[in-house]
Amino acid sequence: MTKKEPIELTNSRYRLGYHVAAPSGWINDPNGFCYFDGYYHVFYQHYPYSAEWGPMHWGHARSKDLVHWESLPIALTPGDKEDEDGCFSGSAIEKDGVLYLFYTGHHYYGDGDKDHFWQNQNMAYSTDGIHFTKYENNPIIAKEPGDNTHHFRDPKVWEKDGVYYMILGSQGEDGLGRAIVYSSKDLLDWEYEGPISRANGLKTEGFMWECPDFFNLDGKDILLLSPQGIDAQGKDYLNLFQTGYFIGDYDYKTATFTRGEFHELDKGHDFYATQTTEAPDGRRIVIAWMDMWESLLPEQEDGWAGALTIPRELRLKNDHLYMTPVKELEDLRIKEVSNDSSVVAKELLVAEDASSSEVLIDIPLTGTNQEEVSFSLKTSNEELVLLTYSKATNEFILKRSDKDDLRYGTIQPCDKLSLRVFIDTSSIEIFINEGELVFTERFYTGEKTDVCVTVSEEETISYTVYQLDDNAVSYN
Repeated sequence: MTKKEPIELTNSRYRLGYHVAAPSGWINDPNGFCYFDGYYHVFYQHYPYSAEWGPMHWGHARSKDLVHWESLPIALTPGDKEDEDGCFSGSAIEKDGVLYLFYTGHHYYGDGDKDHFWQNQNMAYSTDGIHFTKYENNPIIAKEPGDNTHHFRDPKVWEKDGVYYMILGSQGEDGLGRAIVYSSKDLLDWEYEGPISRANGLKTEGFMWECPDFFNLDGKDILLLSPQGIDAQGKDYLNLFQTGYFIGDYDYKTATFTRGEFHELDKGHDFYATQTTEAPDGRRIVIAWMDMWESLLPEQEDGWAGALTIPRELRLKNDHLYMTPVKELEDLRIKEVSNDSSVVAKELLVAEDASSSEVLIDIPLTGTNQEEVSFSLKTSNEELVLLTYSKATNEFILKRSDKDDLRYGTIQPCDKLSLRVFIDTSSIEIFINEGELVFTERFYTGEKTDVCVTVSEEETISYTVYQLDDNAVSYN
């Protein structure tokens, strides 16, 4: 039997400089995000033999500082009895110096129907954080609960008071999305606790809850997840599938989660399947897939597809999750390109040739209630990304040149806009007012890109531009 070789990269025109991607081939969800033995590890859903989705492997990268990443060998390869058709998403946890991976085994019934499948939960382990052995008694959870459908995946494991818990995304037999929980004292034998929360309606909260994550932040319990099947509601829930959170309180004795409404975490086109980890200093850090199902991915022509977002810190304030770039990303800065303050009556060119840049912009809002401000990433003949703010409504509207659909987000009334923007070869991440509102986008161009700010009324705009390291990720 001839050994399969990974697909080759044929062009680097859209290749990212400081975002985690695969050496080649397809990636989607981040998995197993953790800190182990002096390194941050992130795994990801990966198909190395094509730039399209295929039987899922676990790709792997690690970093000492959340900035400079090294690609490592594939951690999990499907094909064993417990995961014959894919090693789907999951998580990682350290116990007694061993790193354990928990993942979903995917299985087709063999009738050619890709929607006709079943799933189980499995474990693998490693002492060096690089080479993993699948547990000999897999699966650790052989089948879904009796009141569940075949949608039963994406285990996230954590520990509390000496007990381990696993939350899974699932679909109840009523066709509604839900999150279910298991508990264990040894990571091997798991007891079903039950559903801790379920969708309150098919179109309002979805038919399947993917990639659940559960953690306590600033005294509240957060269920972060990616529901599928939510209908667009005005200017909300406009992506094919959503990613967001519920804030509430979890009773470990009764396995019940009392929670509020669903809120989107990022309002951009390209943000899905989040996973968090707790840093050694207690920060809650999140990373996501920086794409979306059914998006056009021009980089597929070049032998790769997909990437992960920059790591972001989560904070809870006024029942809202704020998301900001982790402080370590300041180490990406190679040099300060500009630092200036200008009185602007119309348009200001903030940065030229910004293909690997961090841009910080402060704009006071001293004008009338009709004042508008716009931020644009553009070439000589095209606005790739245009973000417009209206003081009257506190609303941002984002338009992309390659998309017909707009994206929207609002902030609290304020007297100044602060933007922190990370631009890579084919991605832009925009953080507004300390991460109160975030937009994540992919874009594709062969020309150099400039950053401009336009105001409708005269303002004094302050800005700083940094050139970033575009070789922060090394590939094997």
